[in-house]
Amino acid sequence: MDSLFKYKSGTVLSVYFTAGYPNLNDTLTIAKELEANGVDMLEIGIPFSDPLADGPIIQNSSKIAIQNGMCIELLLEQLITLRKHISIPVLLMGYYNPMLQYGVVSFLEKIAAIGIDGLILPDMPIEEYQENYEADFKRLNLKNILLITPQTSDIRIRYIDSVSGGFIYVVSSSATTGGHTDFSEKREAYLSKISSMKLNNPCVVGFGIQNKEDVKQVGKYADGTIIGTAFINAIAQGELKQQIKNFIKTVSHDTAVRT
Repeated sequence: MDSLFKYKSGTVLSVYFTAGYPNLNDTLTIAKELEANGVDMLEIGIPFSDPLADGPIIQNSSKIAIQNGMCIELLLEQLITLRKHISIPVLLMGYYNPMLQYGVVSFLEKIAAIGIDGLILPDMPIEEYQENYEADFKRLNLKNILLITPQTSDIRIRYIDSVSGGFIYVVSSSATTGGHTDFSEKREAYLSKISSMKLNNPCVVGFGIQNKEDVKQVGKYADGTIIGTAFINAIAQGELKQQIKNFIKTVSHDTAVRT
């Protein structure tokens, strides 16, 4: 992952999708097609019944995935051969409670053995991570991707930057995932402020990124962007491989120069 941000000449494009959606066994197919169509990094969502950070579209994809039979155990089975097919960085995004129920250290050891690069756990407090799990993350060479929002103080941002590995997930607004973003002056000022702080870790912007113009605007201020809801929408119907190819064409762009 570190080499991706070091050597990528433009803005890193990461795509989120929910494991087990739209169909139970689509996980590896989607991953392979995203890499084949030029995506730089993958974020695979572990479906959860109460995904507090997610808007209705990703919530619904989690509901359908669970109804399809997706669970942590099955996802880990599906991902065993991941590194035979996928060379780009892969993160798992989930919530703390299912990982606690599974057994945190056991879960970390299994995903590290598979070749997962790190985790995004929006509801795990940074203090909890440092006290109980940081040593295991480092032992297993896993990144813990931490989030900041427009409400995060500058002091807290510096603290998160000092603890982070991989990159910092910059939440573009106070809304849940999928909210429309028109890049108002307020939002641009927020992203500009984060850029001007010259943090040690790369910054990747997510929440509300929907199209090529959004990606281009983010590229002025950040090292990468994460697209989730718009992609989930795109693969809801139709032939999966073609829908993925068509969608990536709608968000790929000539990267803007950072300010």
